[in-house]
Amino acid sequence: MSATFGLPLVLDGESVVALVVGGGVVATRKALSLLAGGAMVRVRAPNVTDTLVQREVANGHLVIERKTYDEEAIGDATLVVAATDDHSLNLRVASDARRAHRLVLVAGDPSAGTCVMPAVHRSGDLLVAVTTGGVPRASARVRDEIARRLDDRYATAIRNLMDLRRRLLDDVDRAAWRSAASELLAEDFCESVESGVFMERLAEWR
Repeated sequence: MSATFGLPLVLDGESVVALVVGGGVVATRKALSLLAGGAMVRVRAPNVTDTLVQREVANGHLVIERKTYDEEAIGDATLVVAATDDHSLNLRVASDARRAHRLVLVAGDPSAGTCVMPAVHRSGDLLVAVTTGGVPRASARVRDEIARRLDDRYATAIRNLMDLRRRLLDDVDRAAWRSAASELLAEDFCESVESGVFMERLAEWR
């Protein structure tokens, strides 16, 4: 799948039911990423990593089905991830998912699926996703560079902005929110967050 024609979306993770076919290292990484986003995850594989076993016990959003794959495994999944070490099986999973009109991701072969999982940086409610046309290592390198700048200062700033916006809009004071946003989210927003000036400006709106 070419990033040139990609359609970036942020889904409500709790609305996603995901099927991960495979139980190895790659499947584990995909499953953990989906869990981090709030998805309900089913893993279908005869054998799975110890990490997945431990997460199933600790996380009610993960269910492991210790069976070989068949088309019925897709069930109610809205997203299907083919992540076995058998490429022909991955393609079969992808074909079944497409026929069922589900989103499908094929690990190691982006062109065989309909979507990819980007490299993600999370800091509080700040979420940055990077994709580079099917070159995961490049995505990770760019993500890591972004993460070095967008640290906890940004998480704090975003959280405070959300609280302020909610308070002003709950008071039906849209004019006040527009004024606050104009001042706090000016062109120097990033510089103000990193220098500490943002918190000084924010204090005036409390």
